[in-house]
Amino acid sequence: MIVTTRTLEDWLDYQSTLHASAMDFGLGRMTQMLARLGLSRARERVITVGGTNGKGSVTATLAALGLASGRSVGLYQSPHLQRYTERIRINGEEIDEASLCAVFARIEALRGDLQLTYFEFGTLAALLAFRERDLDLWVLEVGLGGRLDAVNAIDPDCAVVVSISVDHVDYLGSDLEGIGREKAGIFRAGVPAILGSVDMPASVAAEAARIGARLLRFGDEFHCLRHADSHDYVSATATRTGLPTPRLAGTAQYANTATALAALESIGWLPTREALIEGLNRVHLAGRYQVLAGPVEWVFDVAHNEGSAAVLAQTLMERRGAGRTVFVAGLLCDKDARRVAQILAPAVQTGDVVVTVTLAGERGRSGADLAAQWSAVLPGIAHIADSVEAGCSWAERWARPGDRVVVFGSFHTVAPALVWRRAGR
Repeated sequence: MIVTTRTLEDWLDYQSTLHASAMDFGLGRMTQMLARLGLSRARERVITVGGTNGKGSVTATLAALGLASGRSVGLYQSPHLQRYTERIRINGEEIDEASLCAVFARIEALRGDLQLTYFEFGTLAALLAFRERDLDLWVLEVGLGGRLDAVNAIDPDCAVVVSISVDHVDYLGSDLEGIGREKAGIFRAGVPAILGSVDMPASVAAEAARIGARLLRFGDEFHCLRHADSHDYVSATATRTGLPTPRLAGTAQYANTATALAALESIGWLPTREALIEGLNRVHLAGRYQVLAGPVEWVFDVAHNEGSAAVLAQTLMERRGAGRTVFVAGLLCDKDARRVAQILAPAVQTGDVVVTVTLAGERGRSGADLAAQWSAVLPGIAHIADSVEAGCSWAERWARPGDRVVVFGSFHTVAPALVWRRAGR
C-alpha cells in the first residue's frame, strides 16, 4: 500500500485546484488515466446508470440485489450527502478514509501533467478501488451529463437511462430532446440499453437506434404489476411474482425496481425470487424521502428539479396524514424555484406553512429570494431563515404532534438538516 500523510480533506482540497474549471466535459483525460492505471478494459461486469432523476434509487437497488445474489459489488454514486466516502461502497460498506487516500496517492503518482477535474479524480479512485478488490459487478452512477461524462470512459455491459427532466440548464440546456440525446450517449453498440420510464424524449430511443444498442423499454419489453401489498416483475423472458413493496418511498420506485431487474436480466444475472425479496428488503438511500419517525414526522428529500419535485409531490399526497405540513425549502440559484413551487403546489393544503432558508456559497440562494419565487405561486411564506439549521429550528418550534416537517431541495439543504436533526436539537 502506498502511504500518504495527506488526510482525506487535504486530498479533496488539492483535487479542487488541479483544473481551472469545476466541470470540463470530455473523455480524453479519463482515457489516458485509465490506460496508465490498467483499467481500460473492465474484466468485471459493469452497469452504468444515467438520466436526470432516479439514478440513486436504481443504483442502490442494483447493488442490493447483486449482494443478495452472492455477488461482490462496487457501487459508485455522486454527489455524496454527508461524507465523501459515501460515494464509493464495496459490498455495501463505505470505503474507509485510509484506503481512499492510498488510492488517491496511486492516481497522483501516475497523473503527470494531466489536469484532472475533481469528479474525474474521484471516478478514477472508485474504479481503481473496485479493481483492487476484484469485484464481480461495478454499478456506476453517471454524473450530470452522459456522452462526455467521466463515467462514460468505461464500456458497460448494460447502460440505463432512468428518466429525463430539466436540470443543470447551464450545462445541458432546457430542451428535453437535446438533454435526452446527450444522456443516451452512454449506450453502446450491441449492448443492452434500458429505458426506465415511459415518459422519455424520442431522442433517447433514436440515439439508441443510431448507436446500435439493444433497446429495452419500461412499459414495453418489461414492466411491473402492482398489487395491494406486493408487485410482480414481467418481461418477455422472465417473471418474478410476489415481490415486496419497494422500501424507497413513492410510486416511481416500482418503475425504478423493474428497471434494475431488467438491467440484471439483460446481463444474465436476474436473481431468484428469494434473492430478490432479500435484496429489495435492504435497499437504502439516504435523503430520498427519508423518514425519521416521531410525534412529529420529519421527511428529508433532495428534490431540487422538476422531475424530482413531481415525485415528491405525489408521494406527499399519497402519505398525507391528518396533521399539517411545514416545508423547509432551500434551492441553489441555478434551479427554477418558481417551477418547483408550481409542481409542489397540489401537495400544499390549507394550514401548511413554508420556511425558506439561505444557502451559502457561489451557487447559493437567499431565503428571501426563494420566498419571492415561492410566493408568486403560493402566497404566505411563514418564515425566512438565514441558515438551514435556523429554518429547521423554527419548524421544530412550530410543529405539533401529528404534523410533519418536510425538508427538501439541494443536497446543501438536506445534509445539514440531517446533521441538525440527529444531533437532537
